[in-house]
Amino acid sequence: MATNRAFRALADPTRRRILRLLRERRRTSGEIAGAFQSSWPTISRHLAVLRSAGLIVRERKGQFIEYDVNTTVLQEVIELLLDAVPARRDRWRSTVARSLPSPSRSPHR
Repeated sequence: MATNRAFRALADPTRRRILRLLRERRRTSGEIAGAFQSSWPTISRHLAVLRSAGLIVRERKGQFIEYDVNTTVLQEVIELLLDAVPARRDRWRSTVARSLPSPSRSPHR
């Protein structure tokens, strides 16, 4: 199930930090790796897990590959969490919607 993969991917603090970086703007794998002290293969594996979970998308731009947040899947995960707390769901839902990047930023959403 895709949601289970997403939760497993989100369980790791490095992957959550990668998502925070991508929330600001698209980045190449080199830019992402440069933000960490981990080795390139380690960051590459984190990116693969995030892609497998559907939380990020990649697009080739010439010789570079850019990564971006897949807000569709991320929103599904958030919605699932919000549905678990119905009394606060509507207030949180509007707050979350304002904090996500614009879906128009990536053609893959």
